[in-house]
Amino acid sequence: MVNPRQARAILDQVVANIQQVILGKEIPIRQALTCWLAGGHVLFEDVPGTGKTILARAMATSVNVRTRRVQFTPDLLPSDIIGTAVFSRAQSNFVFVPGPIFTSVLLADEINRATPRTQSALLQAMAEGQCTAENKTYNLPETFFVIATQNPVEQQGTFPLPEAQLDRFMMRLGLGYPTNDVEQEVIKAQLLGHPIDRLQPVVSEAEWQQVRTLCRQVQVSDSALQYAMALVDHTRKHHQIALGGSPRATIALIRCAQAYALMGEELYIKPDFIKILAPAVLEHRLILTTQARLEGVDAADVLAEIMHNIPVPVR
Repeated sequence: MVNPRQARAILDQVVANIQQVILGKEIPIRQALTCWLAGGHVLFEDVPGTGKTILARAMATSVNVRTRRVQFTPDLLPSDIIGTAVFSRAQSNFVFVPGPIFTSVLLADEINRATPRTQSALLQAMAEGQCTAENKTYNLPETFFVIATQNPVEQQGTFPLPEAQLDRFMMRLGLGYPTNDVEQEVIKAQLLGHPIDRLQPVVSEAEWQQVRTLCRQVQVSDSALQYAMALVDHTRKHHQIALGGSPRATIALIRCAQAYALMGEELYIKPDFIKILAPAVLEHRLILTTQARLEGVDAADVLAEIMHNIPVPVR
């Protein structure tokens, strides 16, 4: 089993490796890795072309695990993701052929372009780490991690994710556009080929799993737990929020804070970690009232107000 110092060294290696292909985005990279370490899944809400696919490939390559990509479209079926039974002449029987969900890192590209029926095919996998097909349940890899994307601008021909499915995503992040200097570096780096093709693993899957196991051993102080619970509880009582955070939201906040602490070689959660992670963990779970939406208020505004009104414990 790795110790905290070794865990931080491993995580720094992975971050540095990913930064070879995703330039100028250390914070989103660390947040995405935090989500993976915590055992959750991440939703990237961003415009096309900002590097979401490359990030998924770089994360998988860095820890030497498999990755698959599914382009979600209106005609995509659940069996296209999970797999289906195909008749085998050699065996004179139907044989299950696994779909792309049987991987470690699954990129669900433009997830909101598929029908709700197809979107729901991911629910069991994301919640339980297994899926059911042909009346049989199959376990997915322990490192199973979904990176889903959706375009926040183009809404024509899309099917918005329901609240229950949004709640399955531990974090919602965005990469955003690079600065001019960084964009210039990106263009120069890709003139003779993409750097992702030259990227090599820096840690093994076994080492990554040991770091994930160590995350659960990070201590949660009473003050940090009470602060997290207070934030989530206030989302349930705020007059501009119709649906606040669930207990799953509180658990997600704590687990992300454990992973975030380990990145800094800490073995206990500081309340500041909760405050840093709260927007990425909570905003997408909040459903505002009709009046709030008509007034142009968004979830980020309401959560910022709640966080401003709740003092952060000193320790």
